[in-house]
Amino acid sequence: MDFQPDLGKDKDKLAEVIGQYDGLAIRSATKVTEKILANATNLKVIARAGIGTDNIDKEAASKKGVIVMNTPFGNMITTAEHAIAMMFAVARQVPEASASTHAGKWEKSKFMGTELTNKTLGVIGAGNIGGIVCDRARGLKMKVVAYDPFLSEERAAKMGVEKVELEDLLARADFITLHVPLTDQTRNILSRENLAKTKKGVRIINCARGGLVDEVALAEALQSGHVAGAAFDVFSEEPAKENALFNLPNVVCTPHLGAATTEAQENVALQVAEQMSNYLLTGAVENALNMPSVTAKKPRSWAPGSNWPSIWVPLLVR
Repeated sequence: MDFQPDLGKDKDKLAEVIGQYDGLAIRSATKVTEKILANATNLKVIARAGIGTDNIDKEAASKKGVIVMNTPFGNMITTAEHAIAMMFAVARQVPEASASTHAGKWEKSKFMGTELTNKTLGVIGAGNIGGIVCDRARGLKMKVVAYDPFLSEERAAKMGVEKVELEDLLARADFITLHVPLTDQTRNILSRENLAKTKKGVRIINCARGGLVDEVALAEALQSGHVAGAAFDVFSEEPAKENALFNLPNVVCTPHLGAATTEAQENVALQVAEQMSNYLLTGAVENALNMPSVTAKKPRSWAPGSNWPSIWVPLLVR
């Protein structure tokens, strides 16, 4: 197993050496393109240490018979907590108030906030992370409405949330938080048209994926006052050096920190290593995105020092 933390950022270098490896473990910075896969003559599995896999050409991987896995459970709590933290930050204008106070000002009347208690939180996507956000929000005495085509009425009732259609959520929510993957169906789910349907004074949180919100339209809605605030951890282009949301009042921005805790990074590192070794040694498939799960078969026999699977892994634990 080779640990080369910087290799994944160099597409050409990775394309040169990828043919040596049976497995590839990556984080978000590595882009697994069709060109890289064309050189991956021995590759059998790509495992993403995290949830989002839009940095992997899954169609090209599938054509080569390469399994694509993610680790959906290791950073759920951390990402959900970050969304809640961002919601508090934008509700009370914490970053701006902190910067002002550090500058020696005492602008107490400038930073009038709003309580979360008794507000309506609209959750778009009530799966693993969204479900935790719903639970935490209910603990804050918020009313939670959820839009998720895969959420059953029975499951919603157990979660203590109200299942609604997107139009209803847009019209009722005081806060909107997104927890869906970026797909053709979810891209710009908060489009210019849908942003116009939101309740005046809404605050929007995105700790899921860049591209779910029309950032230019949101910036205009913030400047007009229709949207009262926004908190974004993810952006349509990353690393985000420039963005329509930057430098606007009551917009909180963080550099994709959703999974950035020691606990989460340890969890996904262990999970990705376990899933890849299970597949390469026993044929067990877990959390694959391009094939069904498969239970373990008889362990393969690997002659020491000869045909042991070679895996390229970045530095997963920081």
